[in-house]
Amino acid sequence: MRAVFALLLAGLLSRPAPVAACDLALLLAVDVSGSVDEDDWRIQRDGLAAALRDGLVAEALVRAEAHVALMQWTGTGRQRVTMPWTRIADFAAADALAERVAREARIWRNFSTAVGEALEVGLSEMAQVHECRRKVIDVSGDGRSNEGVPPAEIRSRLAAAGITVNALVIEGDEPELTAWYWENVITGEGAFVVTANGFEEYPERIRQKLIRETVRQISELEASP
Repeated sequence: MRAVFALLLAGLLSRPAPVAACDLALLLAVDVSGSVDEDDWRIQRDGLAAALRDGLVAEALVRAEAHVALMQWTGTGRQRVTMPWTRIADFAAADALAERVAREARIWRNFSTAVGEALEVGLSEMAQVHECRRKVIDVSGDGRSNEGVPPAEIRSRLAAAGITVNALVIEGDEPELTAWYWENVITGEGAFVVTANGFEEYPERIRQKLIRETVRQISELEASP
């Protein structure tokens, strides 16, 4: 009997640890500044919705019991969470999230670029999901900040709150934009930048980015002792 019990206990201990409730809070921060025309906006919206429907991404969000929100951002005073925090507890919730993103209406046009203020709003929003193990702001943009608080000034506060900022940079008219995001925007352990050479590459790049942010992190958590 003792031998049977010992075998059962060994089997339980050898299994990967289950993912903790709300392993990930993910804020999707989408650029709607004046440099983003209507076609560019539709490419971002539809590409993001398709990425959220990707089987790898959807499964990772469900397994993480992720909380996901979407923010549109542009110039000073114009950053708004248009899709509040949603818990992805099952695949139905993941599908509903993607469908809602696909129907998302743009709320601003023809304003400037205030990346720092977008990060400030993201910092404040993360207080609502303090129970989540990882907190990530996923910011996309096609230009440098040209008004508002410089994003580099927010990084220490983000780091103190345990928030990671990753970026998807859409290269176009501004030279060395990817380097600027590396130096001024991203922060946190393992933070990274993905580059799209024009909006046409956005759908595939946002898919790659979400896979990197979700699937890899879940695998690392399950592999930890």
